[in-house]
Formats: sequence, structure tokens, C-alpha cells
Amino acid sequence: MNGDVQDGLLVVRCQLGEREAFRELVGAWHGPLCRYLRGMVGSPHLADDLAQEVWIAVVRGLPRLRQPERFAPWLFTIARRTVTDQLRQMYRAPETSMDVVGDVVADDELSGVLTTMQIEAGLSGVPPLEREALILFHLQDLPLVACAEVLAVPPGTVKSRLHRARRMLRNTLVERGYEA
Repeated sequence: MNGDVQDGLLVVRCQLGEREAFRELVGAWHGPLCRYLRGMVGSPHLADDLAQEVWIAVVRGLPRLRQPERFAPWLFTIARRTVTDQLRQMYRAPETSMDVVGDVVADDELSGVLTTMQIEAGLSGVPPLEREALILFHLQDLPLVACAEVLAVPPGTVKSRLHRARRMLRNTLVERGYEA
């Protein structure tokens, strides 16, 4: 079954008040949501807090979701707003700092492969707009059109941001000693 259709059915079941359906929806989307949030804010602890805020907003907004099959873009749009609000608060209070993802030494078996933590560390060197496009497209596997919907920009803008983000990520990783 197509993921959008399956998500749509879960959303409709949630809208009908079926609690188990919401557990299934959270089970399917909590991991991708947390990866997106972690990539945007850099801190696993802050990402967990923001994920809770997002799920609260989902519970509140789910009854009004008119296109259940569009759940993924809707979820990431809520997550994006939550991140934006958090970043605004952080910029207003400069004494608050985000945790920095540390460098990881790869095992001999993994010496030619970048670990998730190394990629996340490299993402911190990419500006937020480009980082967000990269995370949504490559790490969350959202199609280009869905990324454009979440980011509220045309698909061509997403393509431009992806191109810049890939180049910046490559440069950041090379600067940190990883081969291109």
C-alpha cells in the first residue's frame, strides 16, 4: 500500500477517535520527525522537546486536516514552524546555547563510510534554509513537491537550495578531514 494512502487511512481513523491509530501514526512518524528536528537544531535534547510540541499541535490540528493523504507535508510544516519559533527565542536570548554534536572516530570497518553523527556534525556548517531542504529531501525522503509545500517556496527554489546545501556539506566534511 502506498505510504500516503496508508497515512491517510491512519489520519481518518484518528479523526474518528481511534486511539490505536494515533499510536500507529506516532510510531511511523516519530523517528523521521526527530531526525528532522535534530538536524535543524543540532541538539538531541532540544529536538525531543520540540517533537513533543509538534505532536501536541498535531493532536490539536488533526480533526481539521482536510487532506489526510497529505499528512507528511503537514507534519513537517508544523515541525518547521516549531523550529522557527524556537530559533527566534534562542536569538532573543543569546545566553542559551545549543549542544554541539561532537566528532566521532570511525571504526576500522567503517573508515570509508560517514556515520550519521558525522553527517549531522557536517550539517551544522550548512545555513538553516539549505540544511532544511537537505534534511527534508534526502533524510526524510520527501518528494521535491512536498518539500516545496513544507518550505512554502517553488520547487525550483528547493532545487537551488539542495544544490547549495550539497556543496556546502561536502566542503564542511572535507574541511573536517573526510574525503569528498
